[in-house]
Amino acid sequence: MLVLGSGPAGLSAALYAARAELAPIVLTGIQLGGQAALTYTIENYPGFPDGLGGAQLGELFQKQAEHFGAKVEFDTANEVDLSQRPFKVKTDNGEYLADTIIVSTGADPIHLNVPGENELTGRGVSYCATCDGWFFKDKKVVIVGGGDSALEEGLFITRYASSVTIVHRREELRASPLLQMRAKEHPKVKFIWNSVITEVFGSDKVESVRLKNIKTGDESTFETEGVFIFIGHTPNTGLFKGQLEMDPRGYLKIDEKMQTTKAGIFAAGEAADSNFRQVVTSAGMGAAAAIQATRFLEAESG
Repeated sequence: MLVLGSGPAGLSAALYAARAELAPIVLTGIQLGGQAALTYTIENYPGFPDGLGGAQLGELFQKQAEHFGAKVEFDTANEVDLSQRPFKVKTDNGEYLADTIIVSTGADPIHLNVPGENELTGRGVSYCATCDGWFFKDKKVVIVGGGDSALEEGLFITRYASSVTIVHRREELRASPLLQMRAKEHPKVKFIWNSVITEVFGSDKVESVRLKNIKTGDESTFETEGVFIFIGHTPNTGLFKGQLEMDPRGYLKIDEKMQTTKAGIFAAGEAADSNFRQVVTSAGMGAAAAIQATRFLEAESG
């Protein structure tokens, strides 16, 4: 078995596959631990009441999978051939053949790509209010976006922040009417319309942003201690275009058993999940994918 990706989904799959003695190999991809490793502190993963760092949790996942025999390779897949078995996967360092593959390549949040954003990620710039909201107790934060995710996350963070200002490039939201109503009626939520963030300022943490009105061209500085960006996610599934079925946004289509549209190929985590995007749900999907892959191989061998 080959596992593509080393986030919670991939390492959970590797753990279950290793315990089933399938000799799984995990290709880490660019980021060991996936997106979760970039989260400063994870406080909502069961079993760690005091929370722990995302990178630390990833290391524990890896250690446990390796303890049962999984092999973790610091390598990245860049080409796959799923036309016949064994499936072929070309990487930066060579080529692998696999009877089964679990795709757990994750998804990346779409960035603003403005100065200061990358430098201050984890220091006030975030892409997950559920993960980081608690750290903004009694602070002013900005939400970027106008869809369901932006409003859902913005409403979530009102339980912590003193004020939530939603910055949207249009003068109408794309979110569902119910979410719009809740946001507009919430006493902590304010809106800045027809505007975009062009720069994030701060030395060791976010202090302010530069706003530009796209209609008038006027620029202004807005003081804030947090910038939460929710303008969409891009699943890392480009390798599989033309070989596995996807939805219009590029998420892999799977059934309730984590099976893709190609026999022997399974998917877990954010490569196939556009809804929950949590460490615990990705880990559960990874475990399920490995269990089903084990059954698939057992059925083949009789």
